[in-house]
Amino acid sequence: MDGAGGRRADRRRGAGRGRGGGRPHHARAAGRRGEPLTIRTHNEAETLRVGRVLGSRLRTGDLVALTGELGTGKTVLARGIAAGAGAGGYMASPTFTLVREYSGPVPIYHVDLFRLDPSEAADLGLEEVLERGITVIEWAEKAPFLLRPPMLRVTMLFADGPDERVLHLEAAGEGPAAAVTALAVVGVETD
Repeated sequence: MDGAGGRRADRRRGAGRGRGGGRPHHARAAGRRGEPLTIRTHNEAETLRVGRVLGSRLRTGDLVALTGELGTGKTVLARGIAAGAGAGGYMASPTFTLVREYSGPVPIYHVDLFRLDPSEAADLGLEEVLERGITVIEWAEKAPFLLRPPMLRVTMLFADGPDERVLHLEAAGEGPAAAVTALAVVGVETD
């Protein structure tokens, strides 16, 4: 008790900094390897940071399935994942080219299915790139036939502020589970 009104002093790390204190916050922590994690980011820099932590733990053959409304930051998160995996260069949305490859220690394949019908996605031959590097697919719900372990599913939602986002992460497989665990342990502070 603090003696002023009978409330306990808030000793949490980052308390008093207000919203958007420079680090993403998770609303529900992953207590065990592979358990889902929910994170709130307050700006683009925090979303990039989440991606960098995830990308640093992913490996060849891992799939990142991104879903969410237009403008929720799927490309921003993909850019962070590529940076964390060591891919150089600027990553733009591959909306018109569908698939872009970025070289690094592990190749990154960035796929954007926004303009495709689900029936067209099956004709792209994406199964071939899944084994060659880390594959990040925006609008992944349009290719359900690809969604299998090892996979990290990230659902991105708009939150309260104009730049705030909520990310729900679910991992299936060793590499994606390690990425989510790393984010829970070293990448975010608790609310």
